[in-house]
Amino acid sequence: MDRRTFVRTTVAAGATAAGLSVSAEAAENKRVKIIGVACSPRKGKTTAVSILAALDAAKAVSPRIDVELVDLGGLDIAGWQGGAKPADGMSAVNDDFDMLLPKFQDPALGGLIIGSPSYFRTMSALCKAFLERLSVLRSPKLLLADKPVGALSVGAYRNGGQELVIEQILMAMLCHEVFAVGGKPSAHQGATLWNAHADDIMKDEFGIESARKLGARVAEAALKLA
Repeated sequence: MDRRTFVRTTVAAGATAAGLSVSAEAAENKRVKIIGVACSPRKGKTTAVSILAALDAAKAVSPRIDVELVDLGGLDIAGWQGGAKPADGMSAVNDDFDMLLPKFQDPALGGLIIGSPSYFRTMSALCKAFLERLSVLRSPKLLLADKPVGALSVGAYRNGGQELVIEQILMAMLCHEVFAVGGKPSAHQGATLWNAHADDIMKDEFGIESARKLGARVAEAALKLA
């Protein structure tokens, strides 16, 4: 190899290494957003407070984590209409869902925590409608694919169907090819909370701790996958 070829090769290799270094540094500093969705018709009540506890724990995992609560309480969100086709990236139904949709199309979105009260041992009608309407994010591209999703539920009894609701939420989200994640020990499936103190869900110490463990787990997974 002559001197000129050696210099060109060395400079190119150095530039490539520098580029990889910059890319790695950019990846390490990339902001990751976790959105928590409270799917209770009661705005600001136990489900929303539980989601906030999970989001606080998620944010504590890393300074790279940003969090946002989306409280569906009081919003008008209809279920999916099977024959209606979305147009221009919007849903096919004219209601409050369209103003929320850009949040879930944000490239910075790294993970979701979805919570619902347990009504008759199943998710709320509002939660079901919200999950159905997320179908707009499946076409023409799976926008939520490979993102971690965790679930929590609040019930009127300690064994009031919370784990069934968690399973229902995660099963629906698997249609987006997400990674379903649970919490850490004592919250492996997700967060289960018991509203036994007249809407003061913070008094359910076990349940709130399960929400925190779920939030931390979703954040850790989001950082690894970012």
